[in-house]
Amino acid sequence: MPLPPPPVKPDPSRIQTEQEVREDLAAAYRLIALFGMTDLVFTHLSARLPGEGHRFLVNPYGLLFEEITASSLVVVDAEGEPMQDTAWPVNPAGFVIHSAVHRECAHAMCVMHTHTLAGMAVAAQTGGLLPLNQMSIEFDGKVALHDYEGVAADDNLSERERLVRDLGDKPCMILRHHGLLTVGPTVAAAFYWMYYLEQACRIQLAAQSSGAPLAIPPAQVVTRTAAQFGTGPTKGWLPWQALRRKLDREQPDYVT
Repeated sequence: MPLPPPPVKPDPSRIQTEQEVREDLAAAYRLIALFGMTDLVFTHLSARLPGEGHRFLVNPYGLLFEEITASSLVVVDAEGEPMQDTAWPVNPAGFVIHSAVHRECAHAMCVMHTHTLAGMAVAAQTGGLLPLNQMSIEFDGKVALHDYEGVAADDNLSERERLVRDLGDKPCMILRHHGLLTVGPTVAAAFYWMYYLEQACRIQLAAQSSGAPLAIPPAQVVTRTAAQFGTGPTKGWLPWQALRRKLDREQPDYVT
């Protein structure tokens, strides 16, 4: 197989087209499925569309993530109501968390929410995410916590305010007794945070299941190591291009 062309670092000042956002988001759905982070047809990944007003892309309710394509994604308003004709329903109640974060957090162009076994298990632990590994340490100071208030519903406006307050400017959140949430200025960034947050949760469960005492690095080592990881609007761009190439080879219909 010939080598692909060398990756090109994206220009964060360039505004993506709607089609580009659609293809990125459809790719993210396929990758969440590929890496075993789905909950049947539940949970959502969403992305803000360029232009004025509150317009977002979200999955048609009832499709498996592995079935999502760029053209099947539905444009919704800030309440999760469709702004286009669609043969498939949209679940406005499932968009409540996304809506709150998109509207109030400037860094949340893309919002991803999962109900994985590892994520929900760590969300049930009082200690939250522990700095047990270099992968986990990257998240030091980057993971917010939101306490459980029941099923997120569109009639609980006050929880939306608390959720946004708890997230602040962080890229990740553990929803207590619920799951994981990540945000980013691009789909690539939000996926990077979700993939590695999930890996950190899996590492934690594996280490705890051994029954051996856990070794926690000194606080100053954790702080210094976390600072060594890069941040910014192009976070995750290099693995994202590699993952898009993988999908282009193996599941090319995602862009249709």
